[in-house]
Amino acid sequence: MWQQAPENTLESLRHAIQHNDGIEFDVRLTQDEELIIHHDSTISVPEHKMPHSFSWTENHTLEELTSLGFVSFREMLEDSAIHSEWANKGKMGCIEFKRPHPRALHGGGFFGKKKHTAHVASMMRKTESLLKEFEVPSGNTVYYSFHRGMKSSIQSAKSERPWAELVPYVPPFGNHYTKRLRASAEFFTTSIARLIRTHRRSGASMSPCAIEYFLPPRSHIPLGYAGGLHGAKAKRLSAQQRGFPIYVWPTSLDVEHDLLSAGLTGLTDCSDPNRTWLPSGHARWTQPATRPLDAAQQHTLNQATEENHEAVLRELQSETTPWSECDASRRTELIGMWRKKWKWEQSVSSIREKSTAASPPWESIRLIGHRGSGKTSRPVLE
Repeated sequence: MWQQAPENTLESLRHAIQHNDGIEFDVRLTQDEELIIHHDSTISVPEHKMPHSFSWTENHTLEELTSLGFVSFREMLEDSAIHSEWANKGKMGCIEFKRPHPRALHGGGFFGKKKHTAHVASMMRKTESLLKEFEVPSGNTVYYSFHRGMKSSIQSAKSERPWAELVPYVPPFGNHYTKRLRASAEFFTTSIARLIRTHRRSGASMSPCAIEYFLPPRSHIPLGYAGGLHGAKAKRLSAQQRGFPIYVWPTSLDVEHDLLSAGLTGLTDCSDPNRTWLPSGHARWTQPATRPLDAAQQHTLNQATEENHEAVLRELQSETTPWSECDASRRTELIGMWRKKWKWEQSVSSIREKSTAASPPWESIRLIGHRGSGKTSRPVLE
């Protein structure tokens, strides 16, 4: 029986990138200016294991954090399984740069906008250096952050990798409820259409998006047209997207099939290989971009029953070719099918030209492991 590893750990990241189309994870800067993979602003270990009386993650050295069991960004890239999937097989790495609490080391205070921008830019430069060292293609990566100066940080770091600002903005301080309260006002005034337009105009490469935009009753809260996963709302969404990727979190098993079918990328907290049948009544296919199905294969998958779906999945696994191994004819066929289904605005030839050898098109719909194999309880490491 598969046991889920704690979030953002090497084991969790390794499993998820092999099981899905990619991984999402969180990066912070340590006291000695190294990159550590960790979500929380404070070290997520029991209090008696804290190396110091202060708990901010950024106030600790890389050695202190790795000795507790957390993994450095370099160590992650040095893992042969992760590196092979990410650099050679077209898997996606969604990197969220975490700003520290304003009172922590590198925090910059509550009103230090220039310092916040410089801090995120510093993390980007260090990330760029490592990704280039390990030859991870630009098209296999996206940077994002809850940081209003994201574009300025990108320009300061001179990065040409895809990026986006996380909207509505959630500040790096306060408890869960106060953070959500502050974000709720922006959610109310930002419809899904406005969110897409805002990202397009800023030069962002995609729209990270909360699931609340697509599920009623919360989807009706923002002013303007409501988003949806079915019928006219889904068609209107595709017309607004025109191939502009939307990455949605958290994608529960209940909505996974509908979300992917609507042309959206999902960030899932479930990378359990034993969950092969979805509550929606569909067989589960966890690599729609990097192990793509053509129209006939997708029909076979959709017709699977709970009784025969495991045999159907085994058959499809044996007969499908990973994107990284597809010939030109197969790639053209798949792009043409996707373009027609989701109303991508670029031509097939243009999309083919922009795609790198092993990487699916940027517009591709994916299923990505959130924080590796999924968010876990606190403390992350006992």
